[in-house]
Amino acid sequence: MELLPLCCHASSMLTNVAVALTHGVNAFELGVVAEVFGMDRSDQGLPVYDFAMVAAEPGPIQARPGFTIETPYGLDRLEEADLIAVPAGANHVCRDFPEELLDALRRAVDRGAWVLGVCSGAFVLGAAGLLDGRRCTTHWRHTGELARQYPAAVIEPDVLYVEDGSVITSAGTAAGIDACLYLVRREQGSKIANAIARRMVVPPHREGGQAQYIEHPLLRERKDDAIGDSLRWMQEHLDVEVTVAQLAERAHMSPRTFARRFRQETATTPYQWMLGQRLLLAQHLLEDTDLTVDAIAVRAGFGDAAALRHHFLRRLATTPNAYRRTFRGPREPSPEPARAG
Repeated sequence: MELLPLCCHASSMLTNVAVALTHGVNAFELGVVAEVFGMDRSDQGLPVYDFAMVAAEPGPIQARPGFTIETPYGLDRLEEADLIAVPAGANHVCRDFPEELLDALRRAVDRGAWVLGVCSGAFVLGAAGLLDGRRCTTHWRHTGELARQYPAAVIEPDVLYVEDGSVITSAGTAAGIDACLYLVRREQGSKIANAIARRMVVPPHREGGQAQYIEHPLLRERKDDAIGDSLRWMQEHLDVEVTVAQLAERAHMSPRTFARRFRQETATTPYQWMLGQRLLLAQHLLEDTDLTVDAIAVRAGFGDAAALRHHFLRRLATTPNAYRRTFRGPREPSPEPARAG
């Protein structure tokens, strides 16, 4: 399940976040957006977002399970948002939505703001026409219905989230965390996204979806210990060229069995998994070291800068140097040399 790398967003601003609430909004999906963008983490030097919950229908908003939300913000608050998030809700797959909300979402995309549909929130975006011609996803239970209602949408049922232009959609429930952290990383860099992930006690990236701007994801415990051992070995030897046959031999399997079980555990091939890990290491080195692109290419297992640039362009739609300029933090000034006497 790979996130398909798509075009880059033109803006790097992400300071003003609004959540559009409709009746029946799910507490968890709402909470995901609020946890990432609504918490004050300034004590850790992290950004504080101008965060608002917006009543998209006459309030108080009836939330699930069994509580109401009062908010002073109406739909006009959406006009200033850099990101409008639409969480999942009851009956999203079979209800109508206020035309004023749909108009606001269309205007947001027209002015270049981000719009995020969490889980069945994708149906609200579909009703606004924002999924037509775009790649998108939703909870696996609803992908068929999403395709039926919005035949012009390009459904990617196996991913955790998809970015297409300034529209992001996520799969079911907890995939909203992945999508939110991806957007933070996309706009503000891996250090901020990873610090938020640590505060939330979640991995900065889950295998099974492949974001463009991520550091090393955490290896989860697996049912298949042999595959888990292979993954750990591969991650520790990214600079080593290795074949499926060699990996299979290490795992005491036939190449065919190893390849099948590897895909069952990771939803990808050994080559694609290792390529992704090499890119993650290269991104980390570009952000946090002064190594040249050539040196990073060697250390990350690409061999030379030309190969690294090729895979960066193909996977991330940017070059290593452009990535470094965008996401490298300010460098500490070198200390003044001590003067004698």
